[in-house]
Amino acid sequence: MSCSNRLFAQQLIPAWGGGADVSDFSAGFSFSYVSSNFKIVKQPNWRSPYLDPANNNRPVTDSLNSISSRSLPGFSVGFLARYRLTDHLEVRATPSLVFADRSVSYKYATPSQDVDKQVQTTTVDFPISIKLKSDRIGNMRAYLLGGMKFSNAIGSKKGSDVNAGPLEKLLKNNRSYSSYEAGFGFDIYFEYFKLSPEIKVSNSLGNILVQENHPFSSPISKLSLQTVMFSLFFE
Repeated sequence: MSCSNRLFAQQLIPAWGGGADVSDFSAGFSFSYVSSNFKIVKQPNWRSPYLDPANNNRPVTDSLNSISSRSLPGFSVGFLARYRLTDHLEVRATPSLVFADRSVSYKYATPSQDVDKQVQTTTVDFPISIKLKSDRIGNMRAYLLGGMKFSNAIGSKKGSDVNAGPLEKLLKNNRSYSSYEAGFGFDIYFEYFKLSPEIKVSNSLGNILVQENHPFSSPISKLSLQTVMFSLFFE
């Protein structure tokens, strides 16, 4: 009798984490550190000096030695909505506002011509993912996730360099693009909420470069975006 009473009492005790895993649906918010860089596919003749068609095809740059992209930091804030499919599987949406610059470096045979072109963007991201959770051990469990993400840039500078000279042109990206993403994390249960630190990598699909005829776009055949995010989800 005493054993059955203890079991009944345990069932009445609400699960830690504010009951986030008890209901089928729950919501939360997130803060993320973002690191982004481009994967670059060059044109076969990418080293050639750029010839300006508006100036009798005279060269405006020396030959290129390298084109590269370095990771730049950013951050995002977002929301979380999750729906439980089974005890170990759930679907979730994590819309967020992302502030992250991107950079492409051009190194020329004449070092004084070297330049970094930054692509300043603010995007609204809408990821949909499947989360596969392990058994809960104490107040912690691990998980894996994978899914797709749709991104749309806001506040773009598209068209602002129409009257600029060749060396003042901007390197532009498509306003909208999709990505696939995968990651892992841990659910940590506190008395009134659940904290989930998470690392996620995403790669864009297709070519996000807006192809134009100027010294910074012409040498590039394709740009894709790789993003690493470290997030803290509060639920």
